[in-house]
Formats: sequence, structure tokens, C-alpha cells
Amino acid sequence: MSKKVLTDDLILSRMAEDYRCLPSEDVDFDEKLQAIKNHYEFSISEDWNNPDFMFYSETTTDGYEIWVATDNDRNPSVNEDIYYYDNDWLEKMPNCMYDGCSIYYQDLNSDDYAFRDVVDEVYEEYWGEIKQEVENELIEEGYEYEEK
Repeated sequence: MSKKVLTDDLILSRMAEDYRCLPSEDVDFDEKLQAIKNHYEFSISEDWNNPDFMFYSETTTDGYEIWVATDNDRNPSVNEDIYYYDNDWLEKMPNCMYDGCSIYYQDLNSDDYAFRDVVDEVYEEYWGEIKQEVENELIEEGYEYEEK
């Protein structure tokens, strides 16, 4: 009886066939966003539909722009939800996606690099989860890694 050899190529092939899950460099932004929305069952919109979490900017009375990331739009925490700079204000978004939240994001249809980075990060996590799942399925089917 010949041994079924488990290889990375076999895993990647099965991921592409069974899950339509391709490496990040082979998937465009819109496809990544749709894949992670389907997998983690979150929604994201520019429409205010009573979301679980909100990401938006505001202008202060004296003309400064601030960024808000909160689950309480009526009373955001100054210490935890308001950002003076826009470089880390989306740091809570990946967890919102993993948790299946409904998300309001005011810049959804812009080319915001910070948002693209979040989608890339979450897609990489998704890709890793699917890879592990496929590897486990193949092992259950009797495949083994070749011993070196």
C-alpha cells in the first residue's frame, strides 16, 4: 500500500478547489472583503443601521479632526474611543470582524490604506484558518507528511 503524501501544493490545491481560498497576492481587495464577510459573518456599511460598532471622524469646535471607534455612539469614551491621529483608529476593527459585528464605517468606499490594511490582516488570518482546516481534513483522510 502506498503512502499518501501530504504537501503544501496539495493543501493549496484543495483550498482553491473546495473553499475558493487563494493566497492574498492572488486576490483583489473586493474579493478579500467579501470572503472575510462571508466567513466571519460580519456586515460593514456606510449606512447607519444601528450598528454594533462605529468608525467615523468628527470635527471639534476649534476645527481639529478626530477619529472615533466606539460601540457607544451616544457616549464614546474620551480615553478609549477617540483618536487624535488617524494612524491607529482602526485597531479595533479586526476584532469586530472576527466577532461578526455589524459595523458602520464612514469611509467604506474610499481608498483608505488603513482600511485596506485591516482587510489584508483579517484575510491573512482567514487564509491561515482555512489552510489549517484543509490540512486537518487531509490528515483525517490518511495523508501524512513525508519524513525527512
